[in-house]
Amino acid sequence: MKDPYQILGVSQDATIEQIKSAYRNLAKKYHPDNYNNNPLADLAAEKMREINEAYEFIINQKKSKTKSNNSSYYNTNSYSHSNYFNIRDMINRGELQLAENTLDNTAVSQRDAEWFFLKGVVFCKKGWLNDGYNHISKACSIDPSNNEYRTVLNQLESQRRGSFEPFGGPMGGYNQMQNPGGCTCSDMCLGMLCADCCCNSIR
Repeated sequence: MKDPYQILGVSQDATIEQIKSAYRNLAKKYHPDNYNNNPLADLAAEKMREINEAYEFIINQKKSKTKSNNSSYYNTNSYSHSNYFNIRDMINRGELQLAENTLDNTAVSQRDAEWFFLKGVVFCKKGWLNDGYNHISKACSIDPSNNEYRTVLNQLESQRRGSFEPFGGPMGGYNQMQNPGGCTCSDMCLGMLCADCCCNSIR
């Protein structure tokens, strides 16, 4: 899915009422009844589906944040299941920028081990191996018993000892040795490992 806020034409700090208002206006415009016997009916139906998905995503996200702010303590598991599952799904679909934007919108106080792990996976899949390594290493230090985090970190360390340029090099650790027309075998192995990890259930 594209950026849900762009789909509805609202800012990320929009109120729920503003979001509902934007949704109603778009729903009226693209409602199927407006396109009976119209060659644009299929396009309108697809647009309406996109609008509905964006609205549902944003409202759920807003409600989750409201519950978190109203609580006397932060419930990590609740946040993980309501947000991290969606972020893993974005990564699996290749929507890396949307996943990164969603992660970046997370309050600093809520950035736990899972946040650092997923941020690291996004960096790795974008080719920024140094940043990815640092974030996944941070996830392991926060939650050292998590086998998923440790498996990916071990793979990164293995690649670091192999063909990748030493971390801390130019471009923030970007893999300078990848083929001009595509990825190296190491890149593909790492990519598959990250994808497999993101398909796992959230711990």
